[in-house]
Amino acid sequence: MKRVVVTGAGGPAGINFIMSLRIAPEKIFILGTEANEYFIHLSPADKKYLVPKAKDSGYIDKLNEILRKEKADFLHAQPDVEVEVVSENREKLEANTFLPSKEAVKTCQDKLKSAEVWMKKDVPVAKTLEIKTEHDIERAFEELGSPLWIRARHGAGGIGSTPAYNKETALAWIKYWRARNAGWGFIAQETLPGRNVAFHSIWKDGELVTSMARERLEYIYPHLAPSGITGTPAVQRTIHDEKVNKIATEAVLAIDPSFNGLACVDLKENKAGIPCATEINAARMFTTSFFFSYASKILRKDPYANFPYLCVKLACNEHIPEMPKYNILPEGVYWIRHIDAPAKLVKDGCVLGEMYHW
Repeated sequence: MKRVVVTGAGGPAGINFIMSLRIAPEKIFILGTEANEYFIHLSPADKKYLVPKAKDSGYIDKLNEILRKEKADFLHAQPDVEVEVVSENREKLEANTFLPSKEAVKTCQDKLKSAEVWMKKDVPVAKTLEIKTEHDIERAFEELGSPLWIRARHGAGGIGSTPAYNKETALAWIKYWRARNAGWGFIAQETLPGRNVAFHSIWKDGELVTSMARERLEYIYPHLAPSGITGTPAVQRTIHDEKVNKIATEAVLAIDPSFNGLACVDLKENKAGIPCATEINAARMFTTSFFFSYASKILRKDPYANFPYLCVKLACNEHIPEMPKYNILPEGVYWIRHIDAPAKLVKDGCVLGEMYHW
């Protein structure tokens, strides 16, 4: 039986990853690590460990202690901060990891750097400028128009993002976060008014194994964020779109032609309806990975759209049968969810299944 360590195991993304492994066609013993003393109790892992925060001294040593004790085959880091530290220390870890290059991880976690790569390589992307001074804000409005999209250079879940219709709003927003000692760098981007799309993909040595795209339709509690984006969707649906597939693939290969592991690409359509890459979540899944895993089990009766399971198989150098590179699931499948409510898998207005108790 494989023994897999999942970090961030008490957060939504970690829970979705673990639940995907729960419905895999083979039994996997799951060890969860969590830095939050309360959220650790939410994890559905078979065995749980409280660990230091990723940036604290002793984090890697603690992971190795767990890996040795549990004889783990594979370690998957889920939150960005843990992906960053695990990536940089991969040679020290005493288990398999399935990661793109260190440089690819660093580039993907830097929204300015990744945008610069895409602009240089002609991958559709929002026009982007770094914001360091008040003059930079003035320049951004002159070159990118109004409203601007102001966002933190690093971080997930729409952190530090807001639309700004004038210089005063943009400046006040950045000053507010600096006054709170957030320590973020900021960028300004042109507003992309079209569909909000996510492209899940898994790669092996620069070759796309399989992928699936979805459109985010509504977010959980959107009124709580100025941007209307709160990090995880309440309503989403699968889509088949050749432009999304093509541009997302180009975005990944522009970062690293030998990309390895998970690449979850965020895209948003511009005024012309062209999907533009906005960021790549490298080496980790989007929050709602269980959507595709569950849909695969219900609709395909196979594990091939179970990206966490494919990740484990590839990390352990096991054979993966040939499968479609794109559109691994049918289009028009909805995943409807909310806090403290059972998630519903819906197609053509009919509920195909629901998940509530882990």
